[in-house]
Amino acid sequence: MGIEEQIRALEEEIKRTPYNKATEHHIGKLKAKLAKLREEAEKRQKKGKGVQFAIKKEGDATAVLVGYPSVGKSTLLNVLTGAKSDVADYSFTTLKPIPGMLNYKGARIQIVDVPGIIEGASKGRGRGREIISAIRSADLILIISDVFNIHQIDILEKELYDGGIRLNQQPPNIIIKKKARGGINITTTTPLAIDEKTIVEILREYKIHNADILVREDITIDRLIDAIQGNRVYIPAIKVVNKIDLVDENYLENLRKKYPDSVFISAEKGYGIEELKEKIYQKLEFIRVFLKPPGKKPEKEPMILRKGSTIKDICERLHRDMIKRFRYAKVWGKSVRFPGQRVGIDHVVEDEDIVTIYA
Repeated sequence: MGIEEQIRALEEEIKRTPYNKATEHHIGKLKAKLAKLREEAEKRQKKGKGVQFAIKKEGDATAVLVGYPSVGKSTLLNVLTGAKSDVADYSFTTLKPIPGMLNYKGARIQIVDVPGIIEGASKGRGRGREIISAIRSADLILIISDVFNIHQIDILEKELYDGGIRLNQQPPNIIIKKKARGGINITTTTPLAIDEKTIVEILREYKIHNADILVREDITIDRLIDAIQGNRVYIPAIKVVNKIDLVDENYLENLRKKYPDSVFISAEKGYGIEELKEKIYQKLEFIRVFLKPPGKKPEKEPMILRKGSTIKDICERLHRDMIKRFRYAKVWGKSVRFPGQRVGIDHVVEDEDIVTIYA
């Protein structure tokens, strides 16, 4: 039996098996085997393909448009950025990643239209694995459907999930330290929904027989497997419903109530575009840092960074040799205890900080 057949067989068995305490260990082992097979299938696919899709990242952050063919991704790219992506009334107009640049509130946000993905993409249908592999490098994903096919968003989320992309999640708060002997020791800081026997069974599926495990969240089987594999990416996402100009207001109002976390737009007519731009900016969690050359006033134009950025990130943006020459920095703002505090290269800056680099 080939890998794809094994994957399908495991998926069917998991669907058939009711989840309860009695079956928890069994389902845990099945899911671990399934995750390993999917990873192996991905590795084989990469070896077998010569040309891969790739996104060359530019600007302060990169957002990727993901959706079925003909949902209006190319039109949206053109409206947001002024790019010249081909637009047509037939499927698969976009055959390679097409970038454009959105300038908003001082941030340069790269928007990339990738070829449409469909159900089965994570298994390779329609070059889906290659496209999902490229999407993994994004800082933000815009999942797009049209107003008549909002169910496609659920399908796309599943395909991205099966491709190792976790949307709007943080990495599991689990530390796994392998050791030479001593068995598996599990320490928890919170009550767990799954029992320790299930955790041990899953670890053994990955040939981990000796390790210290620190669990700081109420993990699920899937989150535990994600932590063990360590190759998942965690990317914020926005759900976008396009072509609202094609339905009446009552129909649209019902959709808004049913899908309150979605942004409703018409790329063709320009409806909702400003709201979407603001949502993109907020979701990317930008901060503004003002550089102050030694002995001078702070610069008027801020450097745009992402939340959690450090002095090291600033140095890398300034010059590739700045880190080697770095001595210390002084910071004025919310990230320090007092104005002009001297900090090191790993200091985390906050919005509206003023920074002087000494090199």
